[in-house]
Amino acid sequence: MSRGKEVTRLSHQIYTHEEGLELQCGQMLAPLDIAYQTYGTLSPDRDNAILICHALTGDQYVVDPHPITNKPGWWARMVGPGLPIDTNRFFVICSNVLGGCMGSTGPLSICRETGQPWDNDFPAITMHDITAAQAKLIDHFNIKRLFAVIGGSMGGMQVLSWAANYPERVFAAMPIATAPYQSAQNIAFNEVSRQAIFADPEWHGGKYRVHNTLPARGLGVARMMAHITYLSEEALTRKFGRRMRQNSVPAKENDLPLLFDGMFEVESYLRHQGSSFVKRFDANSYLTISRAMDYFDLAADHNADLAEIFRWSSTRFCVISFSSDWLFSTMQSRQLVRALNRAGANVSFVEIETDRGHDAFLLEEPDFDRTMRGFLRGAAAHAGLKETYHAG
Repeated sequence: MSRGKEVTRLSHQIYTHEEGLELQCGQMLAPLDIAYQTYGTLSPDRDNAILICHALTGDQYVVDPHPITNKPGWWARMVGPGLPIDTNRFFVICSNVLGGCMGSTGPLSICRETGQPWDNDFPAITMHDITAAQAKLIDHFNIKRLFAVIGGSMGGMQVLSWAANYPERVFAAMPIATAPYQSAQNIAFNEVSRQAIFADPEWHGGKYRVHNTLPARGLGVARMMAHITYLSEEALTRKFGRRMRQNSVPAKENDLPLLFDGMFEVESYLRHQGSSFVKRFDANSYLTISRAMDYFDLAADHNADLAEIFRWSSTRFCVISFSSDWLFSTMQSRQLVRALNRAGANVSFVEIETDRGHDAFLLEEPDFDRTMRGFLRGAAAHAGLKETYHAG
């Protein structure tokens, strides 16, 4: 194990790397805390570890109920004994990203120099910084090479960063519903979300905690805006259509004009998404991480053609997209696959037919499950992994 200390808080562990991490912006973060959870058993050869990378609003609670919302883990349907990511065979690690608000070093953390929370003074981070922090945790487990790195959306950006920055440490990579760069359209959506937070009177220039308040309305609107991009028009129509909500709260009780008496089901759904989100997420973390996504451009980061990054990579790739995903479209996945093919990389590509949009990777999609299970089984056979590992 690497030098540092580990403590248990809530239902996850926190690894503290005392030496810290130097960010790409040149600032040093020390100490560095990484909150994480694990599932399954690490093999004696330490060769069966899978790192799962979460999306923008996710966290390390990939299986266990979330300690704030008590909702099931965000990928509980995918990770567990006998499931596509089978914890009878694989040792699964999921950490809260750098800049997050569920235990890893981020805006809620105490700045060593000031003795006060970072809040909006937390330095700018990149996807490279996020994966570098994860690498510290993997070093802590004395894992020389991860069997696989898997993630969707922003998690997929982390997968690509791992494969680019640590090719010798990644046997297999599965970037899902993602792209090798953040598009102009996605940057625009993120900016609208951020402006909603900035416009909240409780924002207080990012020092809202000093004022004992939260920019809840702005963060809620940001979540509503983002959530629309996670769905498809077909999914929204099927689920809500133009139906009105029965027994909705009168407009006057919501401080709205009378013309808003009566509420569409889709409006109610988005408001629920916004109000529940602010209970578990910090506004400064949202700003920090969404900006890290905007900075992401894999080819530019490496000053090279995208194909050149993976020219000598031995990593096995499985790229997955969803036909109705307009946030990270199949076209962007195909661009990545073409670059990997030009590099001579071992790559397979699957487009899953679905009308559920970007969030399909979180939902029940049999073809997706079969693809995940098949790729991991094939890669495990190629790696010579045993069928099962059990503690004790």
